[in-house]
Amino acid sequence: MLHPPPLSRIAIVALIAALAAAGCSDSPETLVGGGSAGDRPMSRGNAVVPVVTALPERRAFGVQIEAVGTALANESVEITSKITNTITAIRFEEGQRVRRGAVLVELDRATASAELAEAEANLAESRNQFNRGRDLSVTQALSRAQLDQLETAVKTGEAKVAAARARVSDTIIRAPFDGRTGFRRVSVGGLVNSGAVITTLDDSSVIKLEFTVPQGFLNELVRGLPVQATVEGLPNRVFDGKVATIGSRIDTVTRSIAVRAELPNADGALRPGMFMSVNVKGREAPTLMLPEEALVPEQGKAYVYVVADGRASRREVRTGGRLPGSVAVLAGLKDGERVIIEGTQRVRDGALVAEATPERDDAPPPDQASGAAAPAGMGAAGGARKAGP
Repeated sequence: MLHPPPLSRIAIVALIAALAAAGCSDSPETLVGGGSAGDRPMSRGNAVVPVVTALPERRAFGVQIEAVGTALANESVEITSKITNTITAIRFEEGQRVRRGAVLVELDRATASAELAEAEANLAESRNQFNRGRDLSVTQALSRAQLDQLETAVKTGEAKVAAARARVSDTIIRAPFDGRTGFRRVSVGGLVNSGAVITTLDDSSVIKLEFTVPQGFLNELVRGLPVQATVEGLPNRVFDGKVATIGSRIDTVTRSIAVRAELPNADGALRPGMFMSVNVKGREAPTLMLPEEALVPEQGKAYVYVVADGRASRREVRTGGRLPGSVAVLAGLKDGERVIIEGTQRVRDGALVAEATPERDDAPPPDQASGAAAPAGMGAAGGARKAGP
């Protein structure tokens, strides 16, 4: 008896398996909504996908910019001495509020006062000589050149007196503006060098809050925008202010721009150097708002499915700020275009869809809804859909 080669056996087995598969394919298939394959007008690849759609709403919206910043005093300075001298009196207390012009420190003025007295005496003598020379010039007893020399001596004496008075004034150190003093770093009797810090003075009646925002928000920033700031040490306080200044340059490393806001601080609750969280509300403008569940993120981009003529079309959109449950669409979508908000995971670009609207709280129970019942297997949203043909 002849046996077929192994290759022929494999071919026979493959042929039998193919015939069996063809026979099984003739059996009816059950659809999601019921019925057999003979009743279906299209193949499985063209199945209609049930989805829920919604219209984007156009309403007033302003971008919310969140950042962190540092609190600065409205005016801040280190009190120093112009000259090297000995301290004779300290007229302030640490942490004291002082007025502009108030005396803070007095230095030894004995030498400066003596120099002033000498300059004033020399000036008086120069004036007497000039007056006598002017009388002699009338009788031609004194030349014009000699009289000019006497006049120059008077002016020189006046300049020396002014310089001596300035040195006397330098022995008294005053507050340059209203503010609160800091820690005292000197003592009475100590020798203070020129430029040495005696104390600090801060005017914190208004706090300047400096922070940075990405350059993408540049068009949203204008002077006068409302600002709300909070600080960790004061959990129950919200400080309101306004944007006062916008930087003139973009940082080449961070691609951000510096912004300065001003916050009233009449009670002194805020201190310079505080780390604060800030929220800036951008200019409000009519903006398309879309439910967040409509977005399909992919590789750093955002997409939505727009329904038109029973088909879903995938479209890239550019989004802006967000509100609870909604996101602003800046580009890629127009008014009146319906967008899929439920069923985006089952839809592909160009797919046939059965469109429905979201359920409303005042919708009647399913057994009271008019029209035919929704096909089985369409999910919880099927009760709110309109009956199809």
